[in-house]
Amino acid sequence: MMGGVSDVVTVDGPAASGKSSVATRLAEHLGIPFVSSGLLYRAAAWLTRDDVDPSDPAAVLARLAEHDVALRASPGDNRVLIDGDDVTDALHSDAVDAGVSTVAAHPEVRAWANARLREIEGPFVVDGRDMGRDVFPDARAKLFLTARPEVRAARRVGERAADLAAVADAIRRRDAGDVRQTGPAEDAVTIDTSDLDLDAVVARALAVVQDA
Repeated sequence: MMGGVSDVVTVDGPAASGKSSVATRLAEHLGIPFVSSGLLYRAAAWLTRDDVDPSDPAAVLARLAEHDVALRASPGDNRVLIDGDDVTDALHSDAVDAGVSTVAAHPEVRAWANARLREIEGPFVVDGRDMGRDVFPDARAKLFLTARPEVRAARRVGERAADLAAVADAIRRRDAGDVRQTGPAEDAVTIDTSDLDLDAVVARALAVVQDA
């Protein structure tokens, strides 16, 4: 039975590698919450969307310091509270989409988000790009998902109307920009999801956790 922060399970990997889908299903199988780390960066983008330059880390941090931001996770749900108000539904907007990548690229903002994540009581499954390596180095089990760029592009095209070649090119550029954030922890188990369906990936991930 899992029951403590040392029983965190991390699922890392580059964009469109299947992190969120696998982490969500894995948490369901284990009967524990799934934590979506990206919501904290969306919260930061939402707080700075109107009058703060997202490329200025000092200004972003100053705005974050003015508010109490918390991520609450329960089985099947993640909610973001800012000063006690639930703003989760407002975090998926064009304005937030436009600023979240810029905000999340700042090491100072990542440190702020990581501190918020460490405040969450375990056990839980969390997805991200550096959860196993930097945020939860003592996690019970660490998974790193990867897939060929063209496969990840096809998955994205399946989610929204877009040109496959353009999406593949965008993913390669994002991989290059995210290289410092997307490397696996030394003790992570890597799963290439290129030729596996979701059920197969979840089965492998569950086996890793059960053997940990």
